[in-house]
Amino acid sequence: MNRSGDNPVEDAQNAGAEATWSRVPGVGDKLRGGLRSGARKGWDSFFWMCKIIIPVSILVTLLQWSGWLSRADFVLSPVMNLINLPSEAALPIISGMLINIYATIAVMAIMPFSMGQMTLIAVFVLIAHNLITEGIIQFRSGIHIVKITVVRIVVAIVAVLIVSQFLGDTMESVIVPASLSYQSPLVEVLGVWAKDTVILLLKIFLIIMSIMIVLELLRWLGWTEYLFNFFKPVMRVLGLSEGAAMPWVTAVFFGLMYGGAVIRELAQQAGLTKKELEHLHISIGINHSMVEDPALFLALGLNGLWLWVPKLVMAVITVQVFRAVERLRSRAGIIRVKRQPQ
Repeated sequence: MNRSGDNPVEDAQNAGAEATWSRVPGVGDKLRGGLRSGARKGWDSFFWMCKIIIPVSILVTLLQWSGWLSRADFVLSPVMNLINLPSEAALPIISGMLINIYATIAVMAIMPFSMGQMTLIAVFVLIAHNLITEGIIQFRSGIHIVKITVVRIVVAIVAVLIVSQFLGDTMESVIVPASLSYQSPLVEVLGVWAKDTVILLLKIFLIIMSIMIVLELLRWLGWTEYLFNFFKPVMRVLGLSEGAAMPWVTAVFFGLMYGGAVIRELAQQAGLTKKELEHLHISIGINHSMVEDPALFLALGLNGLWLWVPKLVMAVITVQVFRAVERLRSRAGIIRVKRQPQ
């Protein structure tokens, strides 16, 4: 048996291996590194969200207080008949499109819509809601605001048209309650806005910090690869790239409002191409927050089938349609190049 010192070459190799091993970070070092990195990214992401949410929310609040939203329902009233809804359905739909789902539910709760009418309104708003704020978030993350807004509205219309075929007559007119015309004092409205915004930002802060820290811990511990492998088959069905897995999961569970900054960070880390990023945003623009948003409408007694299935199916179909159009354009471009005279 060789003793230490008998073979200088072997001793040097062993010493080098021990030095290298001592430089390998342990689990504790990885946890501390993940916590520091996650907290730093979480704070930067939270600040990014604040710059969007605060100005946009105060603008929408002032528009709502001025009565402009109630008067603007005439824009959608003619469209309502095309999607098998009465003209009165324009008010909860435009409230959801420009404010959020809570505004839609608040209107629906005091208007005597039938169960079928409420279902169609829910299907529309679950796909096309909070278009201003979420549109800006998606625009800052990788897709043009006009494009994603138009896509969400068109998909919502198509989804309602399809679902309405299973619900019978949904065009019966309803009476608008006089209470909807009451206008609160501006000071009171601003007070409610400030309170709601602080609560919202606190929720966003906690969610962003939690997600960022967990994701960074997983990255430092080398576990993210297992998550990617788990969601690879799902991404193929959705028409998305494998790198879109974590941003998609974040959007589906936390939505664009709470998870927007995280989605942007993850998309950048994944190195998605412009097309891959656009496909991701189309998918999550149509189908996000699959836990909270549909559950809100369950309180009105609506069937969960229509709350969860249509937007998921429409997201898959829409992405596949975009991919098919892109392939056709690419082939058409190749054919034109081949036909050009040499």
